[in-house]
Amino acid sequence: MKKCFVALLGFVLLVTGVIAEEQTVKWTSLFNSTNLDGWVKMNDGVFTATNGVIHIEGGKGWLRTERMFTNFVLEVEWRGLETNYNSGIFVRAPLDGKPWMTNVWQVNTKQSAIGELLEGSKKMVTTTTKARPAGEWIKFRVEARGHELTLDVGGQRIWNFSNFAVSSGYLGLQAEGKTFEFRNLTVIDLP
Repeated sequence: MKKCFVALLGFVLLVTGVIAEEQTVKWTSLFNSTNLDGWVKMNDGVFTATNGVIHIEGGKGWLRTERMFTNFVLEVEWRGLETNYNSGIFVRAPLDGKPWMTNVWQVNTKQSAIGELLEGSKKMVTTTTKARPAGEWIKFRVEARGHELTLDVGGQRIWNFSNFAVSSGYLGLQAEGKTFEFRNLTVIDLP
């Protein structure tokens, strides 16, 4: 009986600690819905803020956050606006390279590979997410914690990758010649 009480007390303290941590964590918006304040254009992509979305018209380059991130949860909604759309979300990205970095880590937003994890052009995790039609909004939740990187698509866990080698860097939106829109970009810094 005493062992059960001690185990129950431990569980209650664990759950209370998790709830307290979630309550102290604050979501920060990365996009103010009106302009690209807080973002830096890199190379030759065409990026604008229109009607509450970041719009990518084309070109080759990327839009990055002004500051770097280490451990975080990123939530973002995106959609490709033409058939065979192709873009990506860079995580812990460095600054070097043109039109983007050679070995950058990317969560793919390509129509035929939604959610695939790439390091440069090397496929690190393939995806089982089905292609979606142009114009459909898709929600990603990307969590980076140490060497762990996870992706949820539409609230469903797609993969967990345990060998994420980069410790910090920028978050970025890739322009790869296709039109895209991104909205509701929010982040939590994790300890």
